[in-house]
Amino acid sequence: MSVDAIMHTEFPEGYTVFFGVDGKVIMTPQSFEHSSTIKSLLYDTIVSLGRHAKTASDVYIDFPADENSAPDLAILREDARKQGKRYSFEDVLLIAEVVSVSSARKDYDDCTAKYGRYGIPVYVIVDPYAGEVVVHTEPAGAGYITARTHPYGTGKLPIELADGRTFTLDLDELPRPEPETGTR
Repeated sequence: MSVDAIMHTEFPEGYTVFFGVDGKVIMTPQSFEHSSTIKSLLYDTIVSLGRHAKTASDVYIDFPADENSAPDLAILREDARKQGKRYSFEDVLLIAEVVSVSSARKDYDDCTAKYGRYGIPVYVIVDPYAGEVVVHTEPAGAGYITARTHPYGTGKLPIELADGRTFTLDLDELPRPEPETGTR
């Protein structure tokens, strides 16, 4: 797609559009709940690991076989170094994806298989609609051996990282979807 074509394209309302250096166009649905939840995850990262912890949000990470991802949150090893313009999946300690209405199957099924296949030590699914967080550990060939579900509103959830640090997710502070009221 040429730059001129992109400049004159109307993308659907409510989507964030990413343009990869490899020519891919990725459209991600965004909602207030999605954005607020990512903000909450980033805040918990700062509180747990410090403001200078290596994290990324919606930033491409290189995976083999052209399966690059831009997860909602990635916590990287402190000694991680870019390889070219990006970090490698080998630098990732934790990936968190926030479920949106249209991404549930991808987050629960596709990403679980992919991140497990590539040995991401911890994969966290944050689901504002179900009001729960699923923490996957012990990556295996087709996913993860262990998955534990934690409901919103049950306090602080310490998640051990492979480098010995602890990321603490505050389940009491995760935003819940607001009920829709009248139209505007």
